[in-house]
Amino acid sequence: MLVTASMAIGMSITTLLNPLETHPRQVALAWPQYRIEGIFGWMMLYLAILTIQLVWHGVVTIRNKKTHQANRHWGNVALNVLTIVAALFCAYRGWLIDDGLMEAFAIVGVASGLTNLWFIYQQSPSRILYQVEHVKAIVGSGISVYTAFMAFGFVRLNPGNALNPKMWAIPLAVGLVIIIYHQIRIRMAFYRPRQPAAGVNGAGAEA
Repeated sequence: MLVTASMAIGMSITTLLNPLETHPRQVALAWPQYRIEGIFGWMMLYLAILTIQLVWHGVVTIRNKKTHQANRHWGNVALNVLTIVAALFCAYRGWLIDDGLMEAFAIVGVASGLTNLWFIYQQSPSRILYQVEHVKAIVGSGISVYTAFMAFGFVRLNPGNALNPKMWAIPLAVGLVIIIYHQIRIRMAFYRPRQPAAGVNGAGAEA
């Protein structure tokens, strides 16, 4: 996932440097240059940064589950701040070209960065919070990648519907269901009363 997101950063930079020659198919479909730059440049760059942030957060929450203070490493904090900045800039560029999708999906990056920072600066998170954060981040990275596909890959298969909000909503809806299901499962497993070990109660002793 980190390699894929890094390649997406390179693709977005290529688009911003030379949008028309990088995307001749969109030029043939009469896409204006500003929209090519917005969707395939600034938004791809933002989604790539968001993916890196989510994958990294999902990894370090497990790695540092016994040393929570390690989550406050400056690089980890900076990555979340960078994601928020990238999301806000994506929303700004979307506002300039009147693209609601760019503005709407920027909310995800802002929310992700803020909730990650909230977890990082928790003084004493519960024993299951790192699992909840792990699920949210890893599945969230999948939402980011599949959303990017709807914008940058599906345009080759069905250009007319590539930027249809209904298509973009599919990864988000599926991902949210998966996140909610696993978070409920984790919490139920944690709070479920534990069964006494064999041999502790009277029946076990007699056996």
